[in-house]
Amino acid sequence: MSTDSARVMTGKRLVPVYLGYAVALLVFFSPIVFMVWSAFRDSIDISSSPFNLGSGLSLDNFEKVFSEFNFLRYTINSLLIAGASTLIGLVIGAPAAYVVVRRKWRSLAFFMLVARMAPGIMFLLPIFVLSVSLGAPSNTALNYALLILAHVIVTLPLCVWLLVPYFEAVPESIEESAMVDGANVLRRFRQIALPLVAPGLAVSVILSFIFSWNYFLFALALANSDTIPLPAIAFSFIGEGQSDYGGLMAASTLISLPALILAVAAQKWLVRGLTGGAVK
Repeated sequence: MSTDSARVMTGKRLVPVYLGYAVALLVFFSPIVFMVWSAFRDSIDISSSPFNLGSGLSLDNFEKVFSEFNFLRYTINSLLIAGASTLIGLVIGAPAAYVVVRRKWRSLAFFMLVARMAPGIMFLLPIFVLSVSLGAPSNTALNYALLILAHVIVTLPLCVWLLVPYFEAVPESIEESAMVDGANVLRRFRQIALPLVAPGLAVSVILSFIFSWNYFLFALALANSDTIPLPAIAFSFIGEGQSDYGGLMAASTLISLPALILAVAAQKWLVRGLTGGAVK
């Protein structure tokens, strides 16, 4: 068979693959494109003719978002809550993943996975009752602390399950050599295991921060006017009897930007970390 014929046959076999990629891109990116496009349109145009390409575009929705809401304050709140919950999840999750791997406590890891898979509403009511009993709705510092701890429910299991494959890939013989030299468990974990799973730590930080940043339920139910983060303000554009779809799309676009920028900026470490943990 000639080289040209082989190329033609290979190209024909790849056609379904490329079609599958095209369908996947259409499914995943169409809502994002529609959201960004609608952010520049009037709410009446969005509700009456959502796919009218000839509708006018303006920055009125973004001006409304910044004029009606203290966007900088909400951004700082989101950074504080997502950053602190990610840090706590990593500080607790990294040693937990190490112990799970070295002690072969897979059942513990499974229960943490169940906590991650469980719907957030299951945790919301007990946390809300605790919040009211502690007086957190009227205490800003306590409200911050409660929101951060609530978001740890999201970040901690994620950190553990992302780091377990990386610690499994670390040869036990390296730690055994250090143990012969007198290194205790804490020293082996800190000086040997952690540096070897650095890509996994980067992945855990990025994904945990994005998941915490985008989490909506706890912020909506637990935050007060001083601690409310960005995702919760989107709810303000939907009211009884009327909905400001243009403002909602503009707010959603702005809320999505920090997580998107972080994912794009850290893409190299993210891909390297996600693939690195699969090699043992």
